[in-house]
Amino acid sequence: MHREHTKVIHIGDKVIGGGNPILIQSMTNTKTEDVEATVAQILRLEKAGCEIIRCTVPTMEAAEAIGQIKSRIHIPLVADIHFDYKMAIAAMENGADKIRINPGNIGSRDNVAAVVSVAKERDIPIRVGVNSGSLEKELVEKYHGVTAEGIVESALDKVGIIEDLGYDNMVISIKSSDVLMCVRAHEVLAGKTNYPLHVGITESGTVQSGNIKSAIGLGIILNQGIGDTIRVSLTGDPVEEIKSAKLILRTLGLRKGGIEVVSCPTCGRTRIDLIGLANQVEEMVADIPLNIKVAVMGCAVNGPGEAKEADIGIAGGLGEGLLIKKGEIVKKVPEDQLLNTLREELLNWVMT
Repeated sequence: MHREHTKVIHIGDKVIGGGNPILIQSMTNTKTEDVEATVAQILRLEKAGCEIIRCTVPTMEAAEAIGQIKSRIHIPLVADIHFDYKMAIAAMENGADKIRINPGNIGSRDNVAAVVSVAKERDIPIRVGVNSGSLEKELVEKYHGVTAEGIVESALDKVGIIEDLGYDNMVISIKSSDVLMCVRAHEVLAGKTNYPLHVGITESGTVQSGNIKSAIGLGIILNQGIGDTIRVSLTGDPVEEIKSAKLILRTLGLRKGGIEVVSCPTCGRTRIDLIGLANQVEEMVADIPLNIKVAVMGCAVNGPGEAKEADIGIAGGLGEGLLIKKGEIVKKVPEDQLLNTLREELLNWVMT
């Protein structure tokens, strides 16, 4: 079941499924009860390009904070609930746009039924989340260990519980920190359901290892046409998750927009701080609304040639640099003016 055939689900004023654009999610790491800190973080995430945000709701105070947070942000808010079904109900009553539960850990069928009845009344989607780390004992025994097939059976079993209660406004998410098992589980699940899938590699790790695991896992899954919304889970500032998610979608051709920065690997010919310059360029272009390629090259030997494929580029020399457009050298500027010259060119580009 590829993404154009998945069920369309409304999360606040956003839509996923049915071939709609894949939306980027993140999760706050502030205490939800601290409204000021949480709002400040969400506004930073919005600016970076986050489209749906999730907050944990472990206490009644957190559930009540949801309403205050929502009034000050501009993207849909998902409440994340573990164990206590009353928190799910309180979060919905305080305006959560979607709730995330694992029906396996919120207790009896009656508890699940109480949550579903409030969701149904308010037409709030439920994200059913299953994690390979908490797979039921009988499924581990049935499949002789934690397997993709076991994760899928567990997820569909939870979905079945909610369907039996007469509700089908759902998004499924299955997570595993084993990347290839996670990929396999999504392939199996996509063949068995038409609910939209929230895709991510869980517990993926620090910014570097998490980025690599997420890029490989999400890359393989999304490239098969599977997945409707994504989160890159990183142990770090959540803004890093958004940057990575945007880059993964753009690299796969699933999203246009934003400047792509290409830079050469450094070599012995490099006479400028290319690493510093490339990082500065990447930060500098983040807020410029252009869909072009910018090259940052370390020397005048390969610079112009390699920058041909880019729309615009800079190449550094000893104390000075070149501004290059479509492979042609436009002008020479002192090294300390390279960055500003490039920014001015890009801003003029926006105006034309």
